[in-house]
Amino acid sequence: MVMFDPTIFDNLKVAFENQLYDLDNLDGTIRITGRTDRVEMSVMSREFAICFALAEEPDISAEIRLEATVADLSAEILELKGERPGCLLRICFGIEVSRTEAEQACVQIDQILQEIWPGVPLVQTLSRIYGRDRDSYRNEAELRFERKIDEDQMEDIPELISHSMRSLEELKSQLLS
Repeated sequence: MVMFDPTIFDNLKVAFENQLYDLDNLDGTIRITGRTDRVEMSVMSREFAICFALAEEPDISAEIRLEATVADLSAEILELKGERPGCLLRICFGIEVSRTEAEQACVQIDQILQEIWPGVPLVQTLSRIYGRDRDSYRNEAELRFERKIDEDQMEDIPELISHSMRSLEELKSQLLS
């Protein structure tokens, strides 16, 4: 009988889910607002994303996203020598910002996130849907971790989640007060 051996991607996904759902269901400190678990057939990649907000502040969201390419998955499954399979990690924060104060808000968001996540590249994207509220933009601030993660970073998951929650709290206190 052949046993199913979960991939790095599967193990990390379950670890993030378990801890975040505990914070939602048991602690009540966050609310899970969305979840994606996708296999992209055209390039045989996997993506998992889980979105959440502080229970008392649903207007600011965080999303933790894992991505594994076909190269990562095949290197792991086939146990290719010299390859280091893993997953890309992205953490995004979403908040509405005033059109007239968008520049200032972006600077504040940059300062807040760089203080909590020093050395992690940050990309902010402002957008709005044509025809809707012209006085605000949606700011998506994405932290792009440059190295792949694997099961060796499993112990870092509580700290990543803690930093994400701290980021939500700081964004709330600095931008929504």
